[in-house]
Amino acid sequence: RAGPPFRYLVVEKTGARQNVGLIRLERPEALNALCEGLMEELRQVLEAMEGDPQVGAIVITGSQKAFAAGADIKEMQDKTFQECYSSSFLAGWDKVSTVRKPIIAAVNGYALGGGCELAMMCDIIYAGEKAQFGQPEILLGTIPGEQG
Repeated sequence: RAGPPFRYLVVEKTGARQNVGLIRLERPEALNALCEGLMEELRQVLEAMEGDPQVGAIVITGSQKAFAAGADIKEMQDKTFQECYSSSFLAGWDKVSTVRKPIIAAVNGYALGGGCELAMMCDIIYAGEKAQFGQPEILLGTIPGEQG
């Protein structure tokens, strides 16, 4: 396991030469919903892996049930636009798209809303047989926030 323990991620180097950075989203109670804490940890890990000369590629994955079931609506529901804007809520979600090393999203299960957007920010999406992609935000009266 590379670096400090994380609350929402499992991080390791893998591969025959230990040159693949593997990041597993680990928030099963919420189907890996993307809360601010998870996204902050993801930014930290991506920055560390980008600066690590041993890491040649990065894989982001979730569980068999869910890659990521979207943004954490419970975390967002009571925030006003002004609170989100002034606190830079969700700032840095684009870190995945700015990393210069190749990033592969290994998706199985749900990749919905923000989870679908996270996968789309990666360079390659490897979709398992049970992968389901979608943008259900419209049912909440919102639009895709980052890459949709």
